[in-house]
Amino acid sequence: MSGTPFEPSGFDPDDPPVPPSRRIDPSKPNLARVYDSFLAGKDNYSADRAVVREIHSVTPELARVVQEERAWLGRVTRFLVKSARIEQILHVGSGMPTIENTHEAAQRFNADTRVIYVADDPVVLAHGRAILEENDLTHLVEAGFAHPDDVLGHDTVKKYLEPDEPVALIHSRTMHHVAGRQHPHEIVQRYLERLPSGSYLVLSHFCDPQDDGPGTQLARLVEGVFTRSGLDPVTFRPRAEIEKFFDGLQLVEPGVTRLRDWWPDGPLLAPSSKEDDMMLGGVARKP
Repeated sequence: MSGTPFEPSGFDPDDPPVPPSRRIDPSKPNLARVYDSFLAGKDNYSADRAVVREIHSVTPELARVVQEERAWLGRVTRFLVKSARIEQILHVGSGMPTIENTHEAAQRFNADTRVIYVADDPVVLAHGRAILEENDLTHLVEAGFAHPDDVLGHDTVKKYLEPDEPVALIHSRTMHHVAGRQHPHEIVQRYLERLPSGSYLVLSHFCDPQDDGPGTQLARLVEGVFTRSGLDPVTFRPRAEIEKFFDGLQLVEPGVTRLRDWWPDGPLLAPSSKEDDMMLGGVARKP
């Protein structure tokens, strides 16, 4: 695999204007902007696109899987609002605002749905606040998703979420950025301990298929790209460890599965690939 430089060589005409923040450095890749580039967004810089190109050289289909995760999240949101009758959503570790955001998908079916995004990335905060200015039922708070007591104890969260009403907790592509030494399962469990009965956990996670072949090799290569780029490390976990996040909960069928297999909008006409096994997702209810 050839090494793609992560530092841009001068001005790139495709780069958007730099937001007025001393904490935002467009010369270095940023996790939220890298995912934005995967999703064909416009809020990323040449350094972020260099990371995506490096991953594309290893596994071209991974960008499609990340895009599929976004579509999956939209289907999950429709289920939560239309079928489960959830009226408040806590989306932690939210990424860059893009098309079909969680609050847009939810409020299309129930205009009274309250959505709170949680982020500590200055890039996400800068862009998120701009698009939420005129939405009274949607809020963005600054907190680290790996600190559940800080999130749930935040003044905005306490003000706008009814403590005795079920909450949909969304962990979309978050926990694979939490190393094992940080006890990722305990982090999710702490959230669930503090949420009332009837709440839901939504979680997607990169998966190591442990096939002793191409799938596991791809997982290691992608982990290496994230590490070399200076981004938050990513950990591909085996299915059993991903399923452990849902311990004690009632899984919604079809359980923890490939994203394309979770309530697809129609027949699956395109054949699956090994990359489809590299991200799993699930939805489960707290009894």
